[in-house]
Amino acid sequence: MFAPLKIWRKWHAKCNVQQRRAAVASAIAASACTPLVMARGHHVENVPEFPLVIDNLALPNTKSMLNALLNFGVGDDLSKVRKSKKVKTGTGKYRNSRYVMRKGPLIIYDNEEDGVKQAARNLPGVETCNVHRLNILQLAPGGHLGRFLIFTKKAFKSLHGVFGSTRAPSTEKSGWTLNRPMMACADLARIINSDQVQSKLRATRTSVRMHGKTKKNPLTNKA
Repeated sequence: MFAPLKIWRKWHAKCNVQQRRAAVASAIAASACTPLVMARGHHVENVPEFPLVIDNLALPNTKSMLNALLNFGVGDDLSKVRKSKKVKTGTGKYRNSRYVMRKGPLIIYDNEEDGVKQAARNLPGVETCNVHRLNILQLAPGGHLGRFLIFTKKAFKSLHGVFGSTRAPSTEKSGWTLNRPMMACADLARIINSDQVQSKLRATRTSVRMHGKTKKNPLTNKA
């Protein structure tokens, strides 16, 4: 084959560090919005709260981890993931990835809770991530916000140090402060239709033709 595709082809596009950090923060914020989590396809009708924070998940084995997740209403989402496993369509099934499966919950833990990763690695669809190494590819798979996140108590407390706030900078990311929202109310239709805004607007203008409905041509029209 003439000029074949090289294996060292550059498949990645460069992205600014500030953009990546803002994307990770937005993905975490979206995971706390129940409609976005449900719109992504997660079955979370029995989950008590969002974001879901569990006191301790550093359990000795996978069986105890599964029982802990079932107690917090995660069983519906885990069942959905298990039933979704199927053989990939097309010739891609021959390239060392024969099966496809939906994404399940993502468990986020802290540095001192290494047992979480080992206990959850054999649960289908369940992924784990360290709170100090959050990945946008895991927080928003396929570019879709609203992944079902499960935090441990220590990891949830560490978020303030990782990302800081709108007033205090982050202690781990140099020169990074959370973006401040410019709008206190994001409902634009409610703002525009409010009495305070409508009272300051002028009346709607209407166009009026000078010569009736159709304008006559003075060069050809004798009248």
